[in-house]
Amino acid sequence: QDQMLCKHSKELLHKAKVSISVRCITYLVKERKIYPTSSPFLTLHVRQWSNVPFFTVPLARAHGKSFAHRSDLRQAKRIVVKLGSAVVTRGDECGLALGRLASIVEQVAMLQNQGREMMIVTSGAVAFGKQRLRHEILLSQSVRQALHSGQNQLKDMSLPVLEARACAAAGQSGLMALYEAMFTQYSTCTAQILVTNLDFHDDQKRRNLKSTLHELLRMNIVPIINTNDAVVPPPEPNSDLQGVISIKDNDSLAARLAVEMRADLLIALSDVEGLYDSPPGSDDAKLLDTFYPGDQHSITYGTKSRVGIGGMEAKVKAALWALQGGTSVVIANGTHPKVTGHVITDIVEGKKVGTFFSEVKPAGPTVEQQTEMARSAGRTLASLEPEQRSDIICALADLLTERKDQILSANKKDMEHAVSTGRLSPAMLKRLSLSSSKLNSLSIGLRQIAVSSQDSVGRVLRKTRVANNLELEQITVPIGVLLVIFESRPDCLPQVSALAIASGNALLLKGGKEAANTNRILHELAQEALSIHGVKDAIQLVSTREEVEDLCRLEKMIDLIIPRGSSQLVRDIQRAAKGIPVLGHSEGICHVYVDHEASVDKAIKIIRDSKCDYPAACNAMETLLVHRELLRTPLFDQIIDMLRTEHVKIHAGPKFASYLTFSPSEVKSLRTEYGDLECCIEVVDSMQEAVDHIHKYGSSHTDVIVTENEDTAEQFLQQLDSACVFWNASSRFADGYRFGLGAEVGISTARIHARGPVGLEGLLTTKWVLRGEGHTAADFSEQGSMTYLHENLPVARVLPGRRTTS
Repeated sequence: QDQMLCKHSKELLHKAKVSISVRCITYLVKERKIYPTSSPFLTLHVRQWSNVPFFTVPLARAHGKSFAHRSDLRQAKRIVVKLGSAVVTRGDECGLALGRLASIVEQVAMLQNQGREMMIVTSGAVAFGKQRLRHEILLSQSVRQALHSGQNQLKDMSLPVLEARACAAAGQSGLMALYEAMFTQYSTCTAQILVTNLDFHDDQKRRNLKSTLHELLRMNIVPIINTNDAVVPPPEPNSDLQGVISIKDNDSLAARLAVEMRADLLIALSDVEGLYDSPPGSDDAKLLDTFYPGDQHSITYGTKSRVGIGGMEAKVKAALWALQGGTSVVIANGTHPKVTGHVITDIVEGKKVGTFFSEVKPAGPTVEQQTEMARSAGRTLASLEPEQRSDIICALADLLTERKDQILSANKKDMEHAVSTGRLSPAMLKRLSLSSSKLNSLSIGLRQIAVSSQDSVGRVLRKTRVANNLELEQITVPIGVLLVIFESRPDCLPQVSALAIASGNALLLKGGKEAANTNRILHELAQEALSIHGVKDAIQLVSTREEVEDLCRLEKMIDLIIPRGSSQLVRDIQRAAKGIPVLGHSEGICHVYVDHEASVDKAIKIIRDSKCDYPAACNAMETLLVHRELLRTPLFDQIIDMLRTEHVKIHAGPKFASYLTFSPSEVKSLRTEYGDLECCIEVVDSMQEAVDHIHKYGSSHTDVIVTENEDTAEQFLQQLDSACVFWNASSRFADGYRFGLGAEVGISTARIHARGPVGLEGLLTTKWVLRGEGHTAADFSEQGSMTYLHENLPVARVLPGRRTTS
């Protein structure tokens, strides 16, 4: 082994053509480790620079074809990061952007330590050198002026035109010194490589360059590459060789290097967000999330960046050449203060940042196009007569029963796949499953919605005579475009679709992949019903590989997000959707309080139904609060016996556990949503203590009191601050269908807009309509001729396109 290691170390020295740290070789010999693999001489090396171990592994995929989707970028092993001059230098061109560079270095070092192979192609040497030389010239001129100041002749402080090659020579060493100092903080070694166009056109030089880079990467060193602008001649126009891009700037250098080194990903950072379909900053400019080789006609090139020699046209050309060579490309903004600290890692994680170049064009529309289609059709839907929207919903209700066999067949495929993979819990499997009875219930619920939709959109809520012949109305209107994200609940799709149709809202649906087949057939039925009145596109199902976090960033296209799923899903969406309101609840920690004056029969029935009817539901009981006086009474014993008979696992709260010699397992947290046949039992001394407990540990969802004392019950109902508060009724009644809303899009625990089960009313907002005859605000000033009346008028329902009469 020692002989083989020595031989291997000599080969490294011979091939790398770079100086290798003595401590690296010492470490290799010291470790004496060679790991055999299925491929001869292919080894996994563990090396250590300072105190941090690094692992380098073989490429995870065979190179030759670029990634088709953003989500695939997580698999990128070898990555080239190109830093434009605008990224490296400050906005005032008076030095390097140290904070920005530091965050970029941190991201590159982090990815390197994950086992990826990172390379940097950096600009900034010319710009940095220009700033240094400019400073030296100004300093020299100021000294000369000081010498001649006795003659009172102030000479012009104008700067001469600085030659680019001289600037590069002055700036390269300082730029590299800065990189080395920054990477050292992360125990990461760097190496500088200066290249010219000849290094790629000369076969021997190209082989030497590739060999050097391969060995550097193998030793976990980050190569920092730049064009040797101190000696390179100015680029000649149209000098590209056939099939090979010439090195005119660092964009072309990064592309050529990425292809030569068979890199998986090229990240080109500049001072623009990416590619736009028109000049950035114009009113109609839209950022292109994905760019395909045949779409050059859809973009307009703007001006070059404030520093550097490349422009967006050069970036696109280089990106397309790299893409053709099998390297995926993302062009993004590396100067934005809010995203610079994570722009590189976000791209590698597959998030929607910048413009992604792909050779694979999706068969269907993008999610942005789907949203635009939905908004356009949604406006037509809102303008339909109420009877027409009702017809659509009734048609969908009929289709649920007429196509029952197709729906159940698709659901069976989803169920079989879920069971075979074993990834879903029993509670999630129950939510995923559909049955004939479920479809019949859905159909009945949809017909209720159809009836209620007759008086929804365009309803006049308030009518005021502001002045003579000046009338103001407040009317209900749709919110706009709704994004509903749900998991393992295909029955949610027709419910939400019907509510969106009734309220005139456009709808974007994102279901879980575990219900893909069921969701597909249900969405087809919804669009078939919408086609009756030509608004098929008002409801869209997102079937592309869009991440939920990316959908939550469409703040200019989506008006409201409604999550339907686990508490973790809701919390994730609430964090991600910073610019879009989210309607929903993150947890359903529902309580049932059994007062000391409770009826035995009512208490047993309510507790059994609240916990055991559907344990996975968000309105199922999770904590049972028992008045202290009920301990060691027949009622309490019957409650415990019933829960045991129903196979409910009991967790004891701290106070309850103190009363028992041998208690059940003590609860880990009183804020737990079990979602299964489990619950916590805790003891309280009074109704007021129960209220205080619920306020402290509950989620403001649904809470119940069981008592025969009306005064106690009324105090509970008034004091408790939850979306739903019940007296002698199961928590399972917190449901849009059971409330008579027909269906619900979810249960909201928010304080504004909608609270509790959100049905049709919760999907409407209002607008103000003022009708006058040439009135102006000046008419009502002190010198004006009119006065305000502000008379309340009786209201009447407004149908789309019609005016009410008073």
